[in-house]
Amino acid sequence: MAKTVAVLNQKGGVGKTTTAVNLAACLGAKGKKVLLADIDPQGNSTSGFGIDKRKTAHSSYDVIVGEATAANAVVHTAFKNVDLIVSNMNLAGADLEIIDMKNRESLLKNALAGVWNDYDYIFLDCPPSLGLITLNALTAADTFLVPIQCEYYALEGLSQLMSTVRNIKRLYNPYIELEGVLLTMFDGRLNLTQQVVEEVKKFFPKKVYSTTIPRNVRLSEAPSFGQPIIYFDKSSKGAIAYDALADEFLSKQ
Repeated sequence: MAKTVAVLNQKGGVGKTTTAVNLAACLGAKGKKVLLADIDPQGNSTSGFGIDKRKTAHSSYDVIVGEATAANAVVHTAFKNVDLIVSNMNLAGADLEIIDMKNRESLLKNALAGVWNDYDYIFLDCPPSLGLITLNALTAADTFLVPIQCEYYALEGLSQLMSTVRNIKRLYNPYIELEGVLLTMFDGRLNLTQQVVEEVKKFFPKKVYSTTIPRNVRLSEAPSFGQPIIYFDKSSKGAIAYDALADEFLSKQ
């Protein structure tokens, strides 16, 4: 049965989607069967795999509101062992649509149950908010992975995120645990970076990945070509970092 990992941080611009796309691709390249469910209305994970969201029959919105099964929404990507459930702007209003539904926090979990046995890992690329869609992701997930940008405001809002997770653990999903914390946009030459690293390690003892993701132009360019970085430029620093992250991720399973 697949292990389900929510990739989230309610602060935008921290490398959340970049991590979801590239970790999924690297694990697929290493022989693991991976499904990435894009549940961010912006649909950037969908674009990151070169999928035209306007040309797919079903999306994560349809899956969450019960208009399609997860199996029917799965799209095979051009990349080894990676499937995708696409997102589009329909998802932007889903919080309001599902607010009165029975077991509204478990809609995604119940939908994904139909494909659990088809994959080794299911990643959920969450929206940068703590609304009902993210609540669904955390209820469905076994663990959650938090990318953190190495900048001054890195820890801002993380106490709120952890408080939300504690409430979800108490009310809906007693088994969810922190998978790990990933430092992104890392520049070891800066004093500020070192300060952020120390603070994050204090905040999350023993949960910070030793692999860090550097600022890298090729990593920024890859999504516009619809390719994960290991396919776009395998020798780039970004590709090497995400490949190392995949190895570290697997070593902790």
